[in-house]
Amino acid sequence: MPKLERLPEPHIYQAYGTYLLESKHRLIRRLRKAYQPSVHGHKTWSASFLLMDYLQHEPMRKKSRVLEIGCGWGPGSVFCASQFKAKVTALDIDKEVFPFLDVLAALNNVEVTPLPQKFEKLTVKDLSEFDVIVGSDVCFWDSMVKPLKSLVNRAMKAGVERVIITDPGRPTFYELADQCAKLHEVNLQEWYAAEPEYFAGEVVDIRPKKKKK
Repeated sequence: MPKLERLPEPHIYQAYGTYLLESKHRLIRRLRKAYQPSVHGHKTWSASFLLMDYLQHEPMRKKSRVLEIGCGWGPGSVFCASQFKAKVTALDIDKEVFPFLDVLAALNNVEVTPLPQKFEKLTVKDLSEFDVIVGSDVCFWDSMVKPLKSLVNRAMKAGVERVIITDPGRPTFYELADQCAKLHEVNLQEWYAAEPEYFAGEVVDIRPKKKKK
């Protein structure tokens, strides 16, 4: 019989070893009175759980330097910091999401560095500070395909080892994967998460193209 872990109070749940908060939790309700995220950063999106599950099967190196783009509340950032002892920077265009990220980080006893900025402005030099870039549900508009492809290109040029993006399976996501496959090693797979409930989608793991001998 699996071990029953009692959670400390209502509206807290656990997925892949990470504590998360439901929208009804008292701290989330309190934060929403002061902060109003406007760019889809109003909850934990299910594609974050695809990222967690995938990284359990295809893990990063311990203590990697990680950048999460479009972090929202930052469940992916908190997971990487907690499970891999990673040094994590969480980037989002909307600074209103970071108080929610701070609460999740504190709940899991980890530190995550917030970065309120557009990912389009990250230079090759900026990206050279990271080993892995992750993102969940970040390619939801047609207009995002080109800037995300450019980000991947700069990341590979900067020496980033992996760019991992999860998605429910939007046409824009597949277009991004196809564009990146022209220059880099791309592993696109169907994937599903089993926690906190079943959710199916896609994951793309992009790495530098191996040099021919």
